[in-house]
Amino acid sequence: MKKRMYRRYDLTTPQLISMGFASLILLGALLLMLPISSRTGEVTPFIDALFTTTSATCVTGLTTVNTAEHWSLFGQAVIITLIEIGGLGFMSIPVVFYFISRKKINLSTRMILRDSLNMPTMSGEVGLMRYILKTAFVIQALGMTALAIDFVPRYGWAKGLWFSFFHAISSFCNAGFDLFGDSLVPFQEDPWVLFIIMFLIIAGGLGFLVWYDLVGLRKKRRMTLHSKIALTITGGLLLFGTLGFFITEGTDTALINSDHFLSRFANTLFMAVTPRTAGYYSVDYFQMSHAGLILTMILMFIGGTSGSTAGGLKTTTFGVLLLKVKSIFKGRSHVEFSGRTIREAAVNRAMTLFFITLTLCIFATMVLSVTETIPNVDQLGLEYIAFEVISAFGTVGLTMGITPDLTIVGKLIIISLMFIGRVGIMTVVFSLVRRPEKEGNFKYPDESVMIG
Repeated sequence: MKKRMYRRYDLTTPQLISMGFASLILLGALLLMLPISSRTGEVTPFIDALFTTTSATCVTGLTTVNTAEHWSLFGQAVIITLIEIGGLGFMSIPVVFYFISRKKINLSTRMILRDSLNMPTMSGEVGLMRYILKTAFVIQALGMTALAIDFVPRYGWAKGLWFSFFHAISSFCNAGFDLFGDSLVPFQEDPWVLFIIMFLIIAGGLGFLVWYDLVGLRKKRRMTLHSKIALTITGGLLLFGTLGFFITEGTDTALINSDHFLSRFANTLFMAVTPRTAGYYSVDYFQMSHAGLILTMILMFIGGTSGSTAGGLKTTTFGVLLLKVKSIFKGRSHVEFSGRTIREAAVNRAMTLFFITLTLCIFATMVLSVTETIPNVDQLGLEYIAFEVISAFGTVGLTMGITPDLTIVGKLIIISLMFIGRVGIMTVVFSLVRRPEKEGNFKYPDESVMIG
């Protein structure tokens, strides 16, 4: 039987995924440009609307305009809708349509769904997507209820419920958009709000496959290697980050304006949680030490877990790299963890991702250091630009305050970084190149190269 010949205009799955996110971003930009989207009733410039919708769809949180002051209720509704779709993946739209209409999902949709969920085999992707939608709804509903306990007495029923709804979705999707104007700085001495936001951030950043495994423990189902690595690295980074910030910032009374131990602990823990691509902040990063800024950038670069609402290099990728280093030091040729051997292809992919993402961040920092003429940046240091670049790529949303002052070139670079960080650098690369050629049946002779 002859194989089907692909035509030139056939799109690959990476191209469909990239175009899906791009189309959603452009649609959102057009909606935010409408006069009804701004509080003043004026048309928002296209570059600012595009920047905002890219940040929302890519669940980042960087903005060139103040979300609370600039956007009307309609504009805020557009933003939170884009955050939900971007966090769960644009493929959640057709899946919801199929569920409502009770139609059977076709093969092509299943294939795109499998690749968007990073599943190795095409089996159970529809059930997993159904589980993702249910889990996201339940966790966000619980988060909204918990936040409403604090927000409703503080702001009233209408505003309190809207704030609870908006921030529950934004936190779970690791977006970082807020309606307070100064993120969570006003809640420095409110551990209840901080702990609820942290729970939502961690829940969204763990990944739905991990939650599926955790729930499956009741049924005595074996936890996958992916979940074991994700939980181990996530727990290790939270402990490392909390201890690190406690040492570098924990005694700084100017940074954490509270004498209560619980509030200081909540803010210190929050500093370790929010760089995991969340974007919320409860402290002023202008007053943070250089050691604290470096630690924040490391956490932002690693990011959350694969298959989650988070961005960055990913915890599982970082974990595989650590295991590879460990195996080299022990003189082993294979990477092993928890009684399992990790496939060499996964190890090679992890090393490739690390090299490409690090190169991308360095190159973007170099370009922005030339194009941007932001007041006082030269005096404040290059770390302000590097912080912005890593935050954009990791879809974090934390900033040192230079976002509104970016030039057109700077905004386009940050937009590109946010898009690549959410869609995935490999997906973007494969969407720009031709289909990979099959490996030939021949191999060139081996030769050694001096390393180190």
